[in-house]
Amino acid sequence: MKKTLTYKSSGVDLRKADEFIKDIQGVVKQTQSNLVLNRTSAFGPLFALTKTYREPVLVASTDGVGTKLLLAKYFGKHDTIGIDLVAMNVNDVLCVGAKPLFFLDYIACGKVNPKVLHCVVKGIAAGCRESDCALIGGETAEMPGLYQSEDYDLAGFALGVVEKKNIIDGTRMQAGDRIIGLAASGLHSNGYSLVRKVLSARDLKKYASVLLSPTRIYVKSVLKAIAQFEIKGIAHNTGGAFLHKLTRIVPSGLCLAIDSKSWSIPEIFQIIQKKGTIADREMRRTFNLGIGMIVIVPAFASQVLCRFFRNERMECWNIGEVIKDHDTKLRWLNEKSDSIAE
Repeated sequence: MKKTLTYKSSGVDLRKADEFIKDIQGVVKQTQSNLVLNRTSAFGPLFALTKTYREPVLVASTDGVGTKLLLAKYFGKHDTIGIDLVAMNVNDVLCVGAKPLFFLDYIACGKVNPKVLHCVVKGIAAGCRESDCALIGGETAEMPGLYQSEDYDLAGFALGVVEKKNIIDGTRMQAGDRIIGLAASGLHSNGYSLVRKVLSARDLKKYASVLLSPTRIYVKSVLKAIAQFEIKGIAHNTGGAFLHKLTRIVPSGLCLAIDSKSWSIPEIFQIIQKKGTIADREMRRTFNLGIGMIVIVPAFASQVLCRFFRNERMECWNIGEVIKDHDTKLRWLNEKSDSIAE
């Protein structure tokens, strides 16, 4: 008699996937408030928008964590990569002054490994709690053939809201405003393809803790700052870094003049640059170099704002100012030529 084929025999175990989903329900519920409407019949999760906004504008972001996943797999450490996933999305939403409302995740894998994926989701839930954002749903897709059995990939989606009149888009920036740099917690989630090319297996092991340090989530502290200070611009220093991400918020005719000596670049970046013989320009368009986010404020508020962030246990520096310049969006001060345009 010919053997009957099943979905399980082709590599997809629906029962194990269902068990995994049930297993993480407790972790997921810890992130939710009464704004999440639980309806078992709904194919999409429901979230109630409060009536406190007169002209609510929704702000969305979708992102992943790149090849940092390969290091998580290499070291068998999967409990913080979910924090990275949340951070990459909620920090982007934050840049227009929006409060993250909810988060959705997508996990693709070759084979459902409940132990590994439970660690991943615990990290996602931790990131959501840290950003006061509800984890309301997601998808786990088992795709043998497309992924090896131990491989998995992550993608996230965050939705936030901001009052229309309070949108922060950089248009109010003017010459003389100060640039406050908020400390990164490590490499965050960018540049890992270059890191893996530069560092040996021995180096990766030696610096594993800093390389896998989760991306800092700035949401709570920056939202508090927005409520108290005149914030004119916010930029998340991720892929493209100083050259392509920070300059996105700069209006025509203005330029970010950054003092390269105003903060100490963490040792890990110096090690990567030396071992890879990487030019300064390449480092500045690949890595955050210790600055995970910038906030633009009037000069008179810069010192007070720095004290505010330090009281929030977040290191920060006054790293430069906004200047008039119609030719470039970024200049590096205190370099060999004193002012290098990018």
